[in-house]
Amino acid sequence: MHRAREARQRQPALIPTAPALAALAISREEFARRRHQLMQMAGEDAVLLVAAATERMRNADAAWPYRQDSDFHYLGGFPEPDAVLALLPGRRHGEVVLFCRERDPARERWHGQSIGTERAVAEYGMDDAFPIEDIDDILPGMIEGRGRVYCHFGREPEFDAQLLGWMRRLRQLRGGGVVPKEFVALGHLLHDLRLYKSRAELKLMRASAAIAVEAHLAALQVATPGRHEYEVEAELLRVIRGRGAVPAFPPIIAGGANACVMHYQANRAPLNTGDLLLIDAGAELDCYASDISRTFPLNGRYSREQRALYEVVLAAQLAAIDEVRPGQPFNAAHLAAVRVLAEGLCQLGLLKGDADAAIADGSYQRFFPAKTGHWLGLDVHDVGDYRLDGESRLLEPDMVLTVEPGLYVAPDDRTVAERWRGIGIRIEDDVVVTRDGNEVLTAAVPRDADEIEALLAAR
Repeated sequence: MHRAREARQRQPALIPTAPALAALAISREEFARRRHQLMQMAGEDAVLLVAAATERMRNADAAWPYRQDSDFHYLGGFPEPDAVLALLPGRRHGEVVLFCRERDPARERWHGQSIGTERAVAEYGMDDAFPIEDIDDILPGMIEGRGRVYCHFGREPEFDAQLLGWMRRLRQLRGGGVVPKEFVALGHLLHDLRLYKSRAELKLMRASAAIAVEAHLAALQVATPGRHEYEVEAELLRVIRGRGAVPAFPPIIAGGANACVMHYQANRAPLNTGDLLLIDAGAELDCYASDISRTFPLNGRYSREQRALYEVVLAAQLAAIDEVRPGQPFNAAHLAAVRVLAEGLCQLGLLKGDADAAIADGSYQRFFPAKTGHWLGLDVHDVGDYRLDGESRLLEPDMVLTVEPGLYVAPDDRTVAERWRGIGIRIEDDVVVTRDGNEVLTAAVPRDADEIEALLAAR
């Protein structure tokens, strides 16, 4: 049954062309709807403040590649640093105010053109925009008289200090300014909105997934004994960058026992015949992420022990994906995967006793210490509560999550026979909850062991 369903899910990845990428961008109207919905939730007595991500220096005068704060991007799509978005429900002269860099020809000669206040209004749909240098003079007056400030207090110390300075300034006004009485965590409202993906967001995520699929298939073609992990990484990055995307996170390219390190990052080791290679990598397109893991034999064929463990992980993943549907608790996929993994470990003799005992005493966690998935969206590990009122959250249409069971047998685990040691396997896909079930966005990368071996044989 699982095999037939898997065949139905697998469809050719539709790689977006350059013109199509531009058409995928979130519209000004959608950004406006998001802001309006958030302001309605906060109420007219509130002000909502979101700061852009700061630039981070790599070393000396070289900066890390800039990536906008996900919440700031979600509400406006404005791509520059040194900006603050203020949402002021009910403000007569416009509820959406952006403070940003003003145009500066001298600076632009070195760093390229800035958007500036005029384009922020004309092209990004802001009601009003002011130079960021004037924020201390303008924003406190906009805050005065409101009862609550929604913000990410504690995330950026510099912005926190600036916000507290505005509060002090209001208190020092002649006659005493009306200072907000509450600071409220913005994530409580905003992150629940982000959990449900719109039609436009899902289009972007399908495109991001298609790019990641192409990158994984290309990497599989060059991953042969005698090469190095970084050569496989280079092929992944070539495809991702060549499609107008960026890596969603530093790729994990883990040969042999390196795959037993859950977040392996070195990517320097040689690839040896007889070993497996675990690749965990995704693309990010217009800030929306994909996340895929596959594990395959470098020499083209799984050994008996590798295939035995691989089949257990694949069965666990298929059982978990079956639980991704409306009305099911988020943790149902994890529980289903753990049941299959525990049964497989007991049948193979890596655990003593039966699966019930292995689950009850947690002994299966020696080989699977992780959870089976996470939310996916603007962040690889996206925002959204996993539990509500102490209970696992029920899945609803348009939520997106990963399903990624695995088995990891440490190379120094003396409790198992040597033939099992150093085998690490993870299979991960991106899954949308639909009205009547689920959609696997990344199924075009083969999972079946026979299909993988056939693909490797054709290299």
